[in-house]
Amino acid sequence: MIYYKSTEEIELIRQSCLIVSAALARVAELLKPGVTGLAIDAAAEQVIRDHGAVPGFKGHNGFPATLCISRNECVVHGIPDEVPFREGDVVSVDCGSIKDHFYGDSAYTFAIVEVSKEIVQLLQVTNDSLYLGISQAIEGNRIGDIGFAVQEYCERRNGYGVVRELVGHGIGRKLHEGPEVPNYGRRGAGAKLKIGMVIAIEPMINLGVKHVMQSNDGWTILTKDRMPSAHFEHTVAIGKEKADILSDHTAIEVAIKNNKDLKEISKKN
Repeated sequence: MIYYKSTEEIELIRQSCLIVSAALARVAELLKPGVTGLAIDAAAEQVIRDHGAVPGFKGHNGFPATLCISRNECVVHGIPDEVPFREGDVVSVDCGSIKDHFYGDSAYTFAIVEVSKEIVQLLQVTNDSLYLGISQAIEGNRIGDIGFAVQEYCERRNGYGVVRELVGHGIGRKLHEGPEVPNYGRRGAGAKLKIGMVIAIEPMINLGVKHVMQSNDGWTILTKDRMPSAHFEHTVAIGKEKADILSDHTAIEVAIKNNKDLKEISKKN
């Protein structure tokens, strides 16, 4: 079911999303070789609680942590652990928060230097595809227009694998609401986009094949060929002429620029 939000409710979602963005910016400050997933998970949770919110993922369907931390061949839903990050790791970090009964959700993928040019390209293309999808999130378009924009750029133009089993989603009082927002599709197909809809757009793009599998921990999703994957996400409200991006990656990108252990990626937007 699709729940349409009032202007006031959209602002509450924005506040939750900005808390998530602050938590991810803190991750960008701390991430380097030798740091563990558990350490950045604790730091992100502190940021969220300092803002008067609670982690949106912790306890959701039994998930044990504040962040989903997925490195290298892990696509999404990785559980933070004590294994130190290493130079060359690709680290996707997905975060959610709840404040005033509304969820925020956003994700960013980091590259710990030195990484190969093909990894940098994967991250750049995936990040660019996020904004291409967002450009279609306007009143009168359809869900398929978003998926088509992502798929056309990532799969047809750049030859990457677009994950089919995992999709974006509506968001509000629940973390996952209707409609589903695939990263593939046909123009003009799917639910019509209307003012009041708030959705999370989140390309999950593999360097190799599109196929994935679940690990034995019951959470982590892996690429079937064990090639690296990238994941970027914004929560947006459907707009009349352009989408309203409720989350914000600006502080994350500033922190990356100031962190000598992270690779800065360029973007077209």
